[in-house]
Amino acid sequence: MPDWSYHPMKRVLLDKMSARKGREFIHHSMNNIASMPGGRQLIGFLGHMKPPDELQKKIGNTVYSSPIGLSGHIDPKLSGVLAFQELGFGFLEIGPIVLKEPAEQEEPIRQNNTIQFSNQQEKVPLKLAMKKLLNYPINVPVVARLDRHVGEREWEVISLQLIPFLDAFILTEEQMDTFVSKQDERLDCAFYIGLHTDEMKTGINHPHIDGVVLDAPCRLNGDYWYEKQHANDSLIQAVKQMKMEHPDWTVITSGGVETPEEGLQLHQVGADLVMLSTGYVNAGPGLPKRIHERIMAEQNNSAPKRIRTSHWSFFFGLAILFGGIIAFFFALTRIILPYDEVFLGLTRAELLQVNPRILAFMSHDRMALAGTMISGGILYIQLARNGIRANMHWAKIAFHSAAIIGFLGILLFIGFGYFDWLHGLYWLILLPVYFLSLKEAKSVNGSPASRHGTNDRAWKLGLYGQLLFVMLGFFISIGGIVISAIGITKVFVDTDLSFICMTPEMLDQINNKLIPVIAHDRAGFGSALVSVGLLVLMLSLWGFRQGASWVWNSIAIGALPAFIAGIGTHLYIGYTDFIHLLPVYFLVLLYVAGLILSYPILKRKPKRNRGV
Repeated sequence: MPDWSYHPMKRVLLDKMSARKGREFIHHSMNNIASMPGGRQLIGFLGHMKPPDELQKKIGNTVYSSPIGLSGHIDPKLSGVLAFQELGFGFLEIGPIVLKEPAEQEEPIRQNNTIQFSNQQEKVPLKLAMKKLLNYPINVPVVARLDRHVGEREWEVISLQLIPFLDAFILTEEQMDTFVSKQDERLDCAFYIGLHTDEMKTGINHPHIDGVVLDAPCRLNGDYWYEKQHANDSLIQAVKQMKMEHPDWTVITSGGVETPEEGLQLHQVGADLVMLSTGYVNAGPGLPKRIHERIMAEQNNSAPKRIRTSHWSFFFGLAILFGGIIAFFFALTRIILPYDEVFLGLTRAELLQVNPRILAFMSHDRMALAGTMISGGILYIQLARNGIRANMHWAKIAFHSAAIIGFLGILLFIGFGYFDWLHGLYWLILLPVYFLSLKEAKSVNGSPASRHGTNDRAWKLGLYGQLLFVMLGFFISIGGIVISAIGITKVFVDTDLSFICMTPEMLDQINNKLIPVIAHDRAGFGSALVSVGLLVLMLSLWGFRQGASWVWNSIAIGALPAFIAGIGTHLYIGYTDFIHLLPVYFLVLLYVAGLILSYPILKRKPKRNRGV
């Protein structure tokens, strides 16, 4: 569940539920998707949250794909374990672990927009932990926190069962002294001591300690506790102090992070790993990805910027653009070309004598196709100049996914028995250009970076703008699929026949080759719509970050030709049925509202933030 869907749902639905019900609803939903065939790929497609390779780090014998993990406070029922590893986390904490489930457990509550945990908070019984670890394919390191009340006998059972599945344990200082001996055969598993930042003390030592976990300072509210405001500042000072006293220890923080900037600051002062807690719930599932991008922005600041060649990708987009312009010219003038007349055995003049609306209807399909091609050309050019050239892997995937779908669309031209040889020749000319663009983009593998470090109003408005653009791209693609399906099956909808004032049977009696010519235009227009819809969708899903003005420009300028042609051609030929045009009006509404809401986040330059 990306931020653009999480926050609207949070406001409308989740905030009206109890903290536990909202938590379980989200976690079960995501886990069910991740459990389905292709579910993990769907989560990856929607969020593109895989951590950059540059952030991978090795601690002891464990490789972490990202320094950002998830605190066990967020998922005590382990109901989202399968999904969380797809959301950009480099590791997961489970716990507090107990041998048997306690009789009394209190779920968290929400007061004044603050999540508060009970002193009798939910525990993770060993049986539940084993069930999840055995049944789920876990691909990220797992760290288990032992409940502070677990004794030595319980520890023997818990450790024997869990250690084969774990990379580290978090214990109290007393448990560490009591449970972990010099002769312990399980020392291939890392052991950390958990400390509250507001109870920090010096002189901690143990022959087998690998480091510490610093929990954010908390404030008590009766039988409940919650993170203090500005907990990040306390954690920063605690990390500095611990690194100064024990430079060789692994230092992990838990909580105190609600913005990318706070995650960056802990990373900069030496925190080896950072676990997100209640800040993750407030900021949304995209927080790990945003922290990654913030860290990458700092790293890229000191590294030379990699510029890739994108000439062939640019020429590919330019060819699509010019092809659309040429098609638009013919749609406004001749409409049908000489080879169409040869296939039909009818001239343009003869068709006009039979029924002028036949040519007008064909003009409307060809003009819509031309406008869509122009839009596609603009979007391809923008992706080449600003995405592929900047070494963005996501831009390469967007570019070539849409291009391949576009090439496959040529098969639809013959779906009703008419192969347009000019379209075929055009694709043959484009094919080598495309393969050269594919070859030059082969080494494009960069990860996005962003200096945006806050959860400000522009970011929140931008999420709604992003949601509208995602809907826009999705509905355009669905519309293209529907139009293509109609083009290769029944060809016409009822409003089409009302405009032409003829039935398919009457058209067939005039010329049995007339419907195939109309159908091939309709199917080709549908396939072009699918490609453009995918471009808009992927730009919206993966390109949104503060200051990415080219993404806003791409959608603002790129969608215009398709909309102008789509509405203008109907006005031009007098085909103004409101029901027929209603989907286009709806898409225009999404487009305009999306531009307005996303303007502050995409068009305004990010402020430079100083590191700690």
